[in-house]
Amino acid sequence: MTDALIQPIVTSGVEIALWGAIFAGTGRTLMAGFPREMYLSYALWAAFFARISTNWMYEYTMIDEIDTGSVNSILTRPISFFEYYLGQFMGYKILTALISLVAPVLVVFFWPQAAIWMRLPISFLLAIYYLILVYTVSFSVVSLGFFLNRVHSFTGAKNMALAMITGELFPLDLIPEPYRHWVLLMPFSSGVYVPVGYLTGRLQFDSILKGFLSVTVGILFFGLISRVLWMRGRRIYSGTGA
Repeated sequence: MTDALIQPIVTSGVEIALWGAIFAGTGRTLMAGFPREMYLSYALWAAFFARISTNWMYEYTMIDEIDTGSVNSILTRPISFFEYYLGQFMGYKILTALISLVAPVLVVFFWPQAAIWMRLPISFLLAIYYLILVYTVSFSVVSLGFFLNRVHSFTGAKNMALAMITGELFPLDLIPEPYRHWVLLMPFSSGVYVPVGYLTGRLQFDSILKGFLSVTVGILFFGLISRVLWMRGRRIYSGTGA
């Protein structure tokens, strides 16, 4: 409950207060072409979508499985290590996502301008699809456990980087060119910025379509990397033991 509701509620409250102070302090009515209300609604939803799109708990668990040799018990089952934890990860995330979204949905009843209701299903679907990419990236990090010690440190660094390029901290259209163009081309913007931007009216439907396409490319790309790392790591592991 803390992870699903309390943490994003607190984060959302802090970000709403921050954007309110920025507009009050600067005296501006528009920023990058969008009014104050658009930033407040973005801050409301971004914290909750960010909680959906992050992964550290299962990543830590999988790394520990390799470090301790417990991975052996999973490798003997009629299901792959990848599938075993993917099923757990997706089940946990979908459940917590449904719980997390209760709070912003209730807020919209009192502040209708905070979201376009008919856009919520497709935004939520993109966020869930993005989870497969997040897990695949995590699996690439986990596979490094066959080659390196203290791989846990990569998890923290990865999540800090993703907080910047997913749009969790601020809308990505505030990034100056030419960096904005390249950041928006990456699939990671589909974690927060694209679904939240579309839900709040900041983006149009073509951004959602591009989001699904970029996430698909990202899954294939990191899927190939993780498979190569996993297969080579397994050979090393089989030869030397845990």
